[in-house]
Amino acid sequence: MVQAIRIHKTGGPEVMVLEEQALAAPGPGMVTVVNRAIGLNYIDTYHRSGTYPLPLPTGIGLEGAGVVEAVGEGVDLKVGDRVAYCSAGFGAYAEALNLPAARLVMIPEGIDFEQAAALMLKGQTTEYLLQRTHVLQPGETCLFHAAAGGVGLVFGQWANSIGATVIGTVGSQEKAKLALAHGYHHVINYRTENVLERLLEITGGEKLPVVYDGVGKDTFEISLDCLRPRGLMVSFGNASGLPAPLDLQSLSAHGSLYVTRPTLVTYTATTEELRQSSADLFARVLAGQVRVEIGQRYALADIQQAHRDLEGRRTTGSTVILP
Repeated sequence: MVQAIRIHKTGGPEVMVLEEQALAAPGPGMVTVVNRAIGLNYIDTYHRSGTYPLPLPTGIGLEGAGVVEAVGEGVDLKVGDRVAYCSAGFGAYAEALNLPAARLVMIPEGIDFEQAAALMLKGQTTEYLLQRTHVLQPGETCLFHAAAGGVGLVFGQWANSIGATVIGTVGSQEKAKLALAHGYHHVINYRTENVLERLLEITGGEKLPVVYDGVGKDTFEISLDCLRPRGLMVSFGNASGLPAPLDLQSLSAHGSLYVTRPTLVTYTATTEELRQSSADLFARVLAGQVRVEIGQRYALADIQQAHRDLEGRRTTGSTVILP
């Protein structure tokens, strides 16, 4: 028997309950992973609330790192391997679980379980955002909303390391200092400053080729306003809620803009893409270009409070759950 968080209905943090459940032996292509650390991500709140519906009842959580305890037939892993995952299915909020071997990556020496659990989803999201959704170039300037969040801190360091100029938005002076310490060249406090006016001051009146927006409703229109003609708006999250339906005419009014809605699942759809993305991420970490900022740790039994803090914007950097 293992302890795991499950939801039987959607709603607030209180719908998550800690239960004991049996764990079967892994079947063909599957392995049993004993979690050493679990990642907390904003997308988990969408699954819990029903914004992104899941069949119920269900486990919850996408990201973790641990040790292979048992293997089924036909897998390329062995007992004792250190592995991490973030797109292998639901149920990461658990002491142990069965996962498809093809969706696991090996953790290299020099990276511990907490780092891997804090990095996989946020780091691979950063990888596809700046290497494949828009190939960010040295000398380019970009805007990233929620710069002090988990993805934001990784993004700032990575984008800085390739020679881009990175502007971030934050909601407090404390978060501004954190973003500036993680690669951002300029930070705009959206609570006290007009984002577009401050952006134009920073750039000398120039709008941007790309804006990365994981906030959603509160920033969507601002993001469009910050783009130059034929610029790209990358909408990859809804931390403030879903944006209003898009009027396509607004894209032409802003100057023939592009909008994309990418997901990690489609950018790591094959085992090869998944493992190349994680290899690029781990290489940046081992080279010292990206460091992991774990701002909070919670016990598995305290998952409700972890979600409250995340949704209340009381967290910084990455958060890990310790089973």
